[in-house]
Amino acid sequence: MTEFPHITTNIWDVFLAVPLVLIGTQLLKYAFRIPPAVVPTVAVALGLLISVFISHPKDLPAGLFMGTLYGAAAVSFYVSTKLSIRAYRER
Repeated sequence: MTEFPHITTNIWDVFLAVPLVLIGTQLLKYAFRIPPAVVPTVAVALGLLISVFISHPKDLPAGLFMGTLYGAAAVSFYVSTKLSIRAYRER
């Protein structure tokens, strides 16, 4: 039986990695006219790059796991903020 990878994370991952993914995704979206259906994939790819090469360079399973979470968190934050603003304006 294999063990799950030991993943260490800290609060700076949330305050640095997720905003970097969000900002990078927005810059790429406007620079290259990325279709809206592909934006979540781009966010996860950026999260994977940041996590594998910067946050967890010596632990590939942890880097893949955390990179996916960084991308998903950035997309979720963007969508929830956009929907909240839209609902507030329609009120």
